[in-house]
Amino acid sequence: MNWTLIFGCLAILVYLLSPWMNMKTVQRAIGITLFLEIFYLSGHYIMEWPFPTPLILMQLLVVSSLGVALGVCFSKIWPLPLHKGFERIFRTFLIVIPSLGLGMGLHVLLQGANATQAIYLIFALAAWIGSGQFVKAEEEQPVSNNKIANVVS
Repeated sequence: MNWTLIFGCLAILVYLLSPWMNMKTVQRAIGITLFLEIFYLSGHYIMEWPFPTPLILMQLLVVSSLGVALGVCFSKIWPLPLHKGFERIFRTFLIVIPSLGLGMGLHVLLQGANATQAIYLIFALAAWIGSGQFVKAEEEQPVSNNKIANVVS
């Protein structure tokens, strides 16, 4: 419970003090959390998983909030490119691989050796979803002096 409270306070501070966190970011974090809560509740009734306690539900909220915050900070440093290509793939690997490592640390601190949720995957998924917050500005097209290009366009 102590680590959940500490990371929860950290998430609240990040969301309140960071200029990059807006209502869209809060909606993403809550949306991810609600999806996960429904997923684990339905898993309890369909596949007989352990019932998620209020502590586990708070851990899901904290982990998804911190993951989205990490993704938004990464997105501010390296905005999402407009066009699909190698840069998007490389950028995805640079956010997901470190967030899996950080998520494993959160996993061990929050749930210990007897974990019932995949906290590290939730953190990485939330970071990846949050990393689409900022998009690069559209680059200007060079002006062509060719009359045929102007007529065709």
